[in-house]
Amino acid sequence: MGFGDTCQCFMKFHVDNLATQTKTIIGYNLKPTPWHDFPAKTFNNETKIARASKIIQCSYFSCGARSQTNQIPFTQKSEKCPSYFRWIHHDLEPWYDTRISYAQLMEVKNFASFRVVIIGGKLYVEYYYDCVQSRAMFTIWGLLQLLKRYPGKIPDVDLMFDCMDKPLIERNESTTPVPIFRYCTTPNHYDIPFPDWSFWGWPEINLGPWEEEFKSIKDGSRKQRWRKKYPYAYWKGNPVVSPIRETLLECNNTEQWGALIMRQNWTQEILDGFKQSKLSTQCNYR
Repeated sequence: MGFGDTCQCFMKFHVDNLATQTKTIIGYNLKPTPWHDFPAKTFNNETKIARASKIIQCSYFSCGARSQTNQIPFTQKSEKCPSYFRWIHHDLEPWYDTRISYAQLMEVKNFASFRVVIIGGKLYVEYYYDCVQSRAMFTIWGLLQLLKRYPGKIPDVDLMFDCMDKPLIERNESTTPVPIFRYCTTPNHYDIPFPDWSFWGWPEINLGPWEEEFKSIKDGSRKQRWRKKYPYAYWKGNPVVSPIRETLLECNNTEQWGALIMRQNWTQEILDGFKQSKLSTQCNYR
């Protein structure tokens, strides 16, 4: 099966009733959000989710080590990489001397939403709880794109991911840190940051390519000088996905708190052609 066929199955195909009856990254968008608790799942050879996982692993999440796509040669030496590549060494420094053991990987499983294993150019996934909407799907899809772009050049890896927005592995409480990737971290945490391109998997937000969005946001920010911008703390989004966001609505007293809190109705935005949700038009506040 070629990569194109693989991705088509990955995005659209239902693995008979067994997989469609199980909440996974295959099939429909997932309703639970990262701020809700999830019941623990038991994984053994007899459970539906274990059997569905094997079907998916063996059938779809794979790319040949020698893809038919034109190979991209490495043309630059490591010292010529962009400056932000240095953060790779910074983020992995806690394991520089000790390396990462299999026991540590299994320990961090309790904090992970899914596990990604790449062996011989093929990608396998084991999932532990539901991520919000299509977040896990597009994170894995990005790794498949990596395998497609650099066939035969991606080393074997075993990674644990979590799709929540809050880092968990605190430095002052962990003498032996465990390695887990997520979309954010802080100087006080061991969580390893990973790019979140799942925004482009949300059908309601009308995002274009990042290069275009970035230029548009910069241009929008420059339309008014800082002193002429509204002196308010501005927030606009969907508050119903988190109790913290719902509490934030109580601070929407502009005169008292200097804050402007706005509810984003994505259903109405779709009907109106996204006129009120362009990021470039939201740079008029300090």
